[in-house]
Amino acid sequence: MISLVGVSRTFKTRRGRVDALEEVDLKIGEGEFVAVIGRSGCGKSTLLRIIAGLLPATSGQVLVDDAVVGKPRKDVALMFQRPALLPWRSVLANVMLPAEIMNLPRAPHLERAHRLLATVGLTNFEKRLPHELSGGMQQRVALCRALLAQPRILLMDEPFSALDALTREELAVELQKIHATLRPTTVFVTHSIQEAVLLADRVVVLSPRPGRVREILDVRIPRPRSFSHNAHLDEVAACSAELRELLLA
Repeated sequence: MISLVGVSRTFKTRRGRVDALEEVDLKIGEGEFVAVIGRSGCGKSTLLRIIAGLLPATSGQVLVDDAVVGKPRKDVALMFQRPALLPWRSVLANVMLPAEIMNLPRAPHLERAHRLLATVGLTNFEKRLPHELSGGMQQRVALCRALLAQPRILLMDEPFSALDALTREELAVELQKIHATLRPTTVFVTHSIQEAVLLADRVVVLSPRPGRVREILDVRIPRPRSFSHNAHLDEVAACSAELRELLLA
């Protein structure tokens, strides 16, 4: 599905050259959920933007189904740290924005928008404006917007980082359910060990700058996962501890 082959990225600044990524090789399968984790400044967000076609690699290449990614693709959706909702549009109108931009048929996408909002518990908020919503509700709207056009690939750049811990865990649980149903191939950038363990099939651990693949950890814990008391709590704790050791090494 997604292949990264020798991906490196260098930035030129007034102070000289900054090597953000170096020789990153990675394969991500269809429908897989992969988290990318690492210290601040290790190139996580840069890597995501290269996969999205928003930023060229200095060397190496990204392929989707053996086609080289050189620009943004219509079957790829992005979700960022901030929901970036249009303040003058209602919740429903914000979710419908991709259909308008891509000139997609309105009726089926309007029905899909209603279903997505119902899935994240926002049925009664469709006519509200963004400023009337909490931060967690705004990110739910942004998630619905990202999923409206049924993307094959969903790229998420620390989408829950600005939220409180409880809301983050609630959204992580909801995202697990959505991914289990819709199965988009998902790359989720985070600095949170907790989010990585809750969400991912595999966790890619990047080294400090320049970012290289230090380790890829398989998360074989049955779903759904949570940090509440359950039968898999010991496995969640063990996986979290292993990731912590990798990040501190």
